[in-house]
Amino acid sequence: MTIAVSPSSLADATPLARRPKIVVARGDGIGPEIMDACLRIFAAAGAELDLTEIAIGEAVYLSGHSSGISPDSWAALRGADAFFKAPITTPQGGGYKSLNVTIRKTLGLYANVRPVMSLAPFVATKHPKMDLVIIRENEEDLYAGIEHRQTEEVVQCLKVLSRPGTEKIVRYAFEFARQSGRSKVTCFTKDNIMKLTDGMFRKMFDEIGAEYPDIARDHQIIDIATARLADTPEDFDVILTLNLYGDIVSDVAAQIAGSVGLAPSANIGAGGAMFEAIHGSAPDIAGQGVANPSGLLLAGVNMLRHVGLGAVAARIQNAWARTIEDGIHTGDIYQDGVSARRVGTAAFTDAVIERLGQEPTRLPVAVAGGDSALVLPPLKTRTKAVKTLEGADLFVDWDPPGRDADALAAGLQAASLPDFTLEMITNRGVKVWPGGVPETFKTDHWRCRFKLAPGVAGDAALVARQFAAIAAAGFDVIKTEGLYAFDGTPGYSLGQGQ
Repeated sequence: MTIAVSPSSLADATPLARRPKIVVARGDGIGPEIMDACLRIFAAAGAELDLTEIAIGEAVYLSGHSSGISPDSWAALRGADAFFKAPITTPQGGGYKSLNVTIRKTLGLYANVRPVMSLAPFVATKHPKMDLVIIRENEEDLYAGIEHRQTEEVVQCLKVLSRPGTEKIVRYAFEFARQSGRSKVTCFTKDNIMKLTDGMFRKMFDEIGAEYPDIARDHQIIDIATARLADTPEDFDVILTLNLYGDIVSDVAAQIAGSVGLAPSANIGAGGAMFEAIHGSAPDIAGQGVANPSGLLLAGVNMLRHVGLGAVAARIQNAWARTIEDGIHTGDIYQDGVSARRVGTAAFTDAVIERLGQEPTRLPVAVAGGDSALVLPPLKTRTKAVKTLEGADLFVDWDPPGRDADALAAGLQAASLPDFTLEMITNRGVKVWPGGVPETFKTDHWRCRFKLAPGVAGDAALVARQFAAIAAAGFDVIKTEGLYAFDGTPGYSLGQGQ
């Protein structure tokens, strides 16, 4: 379960010149219980940390901070070497945004690193040889959180990827594999459908991967790849994927390894890091003293390595592994005939503390060294492409009886400026004009593609005049998208059926 997740702002020298500054948040639900357990173990193991506690989560949301964190807490985070965070609860409704996503994006924590290893035979699993790491892009994709309700019937969520963001995470995956002694990186995308977004991710994977001849690489489509992960996880070593896919497959991996409650997570950026368990706040068992602190504890172990306390980290990890081997198990992993004793949070914590200085005999033994800083090379300097406007997609809210695409086309053509030609209308991405079929289901949300007439050089002002002309004819234009080509290659997708 050990992962090298630097770059660290601290040297690996022993003793450290100063105590690492760690911001701690106890969170919601079971968060305070498992955080207390971790801090007890840290203290018993001799981890010398400069701790600052902040409040985040449900109570902060409900006190009027819609982001779940106060301005004072932001100041503390920006001055820390790492953030050690227990799970929180985001209130339902009210438009509250995910605090995890906000912190990751605000602090530039672009790489989410989730190691998953089976603990057979001590924790039940069908995959005793499983040992992999999932590296998930952490800032972009659908988690950009850009959503709009545009018509009575249609809402949208924008999938946003950037070339620099993609380059960083792909480079990180290969550097991580090399530093960690892993031999293969597998990329999961859906580039057969999302040819521009996922297509760029895969293209960057192939381009950068070619610079690492010592690391094998392959690409798989996300749906079958997830099925293969669930069936034969031992075939994977390092998995690289986009934000949403990574969120899903990391939980799948953790579950089939034995328990989501055992899985740690690291969020790494150039100037900060956040460490947490992957599970939620579990309010249904909060206050009962039965929660397993292992996921958060292992995240804390990786945090200690990150801030230069590798020896203490190894000591804690070995004591934890010995506790698991000795069958001292919380209820989520307890199994008759394997476990020796079923315990709650406090007793499990005591058992780990009692074993500090011991090592496991069957699970891997953690060592103090080998966590040198992972420093990425600078982003490539690329020649800027020549960008030309070829037209615009105008999205309209249009809902007359019958929803006749031919009638919509006639109205749009009558209102259009002569500089544009109506090329296509789609509904939910499917071409319905020209040559649509009556079986296609239609909503009140229409994409109307106008291409510039031959010889017309367009700009944003011309698109704005086209927008105004269509709107003046009584059409409710809810959105426009410029159709650009880059070095002559269209930067927009075709309609389905076009």
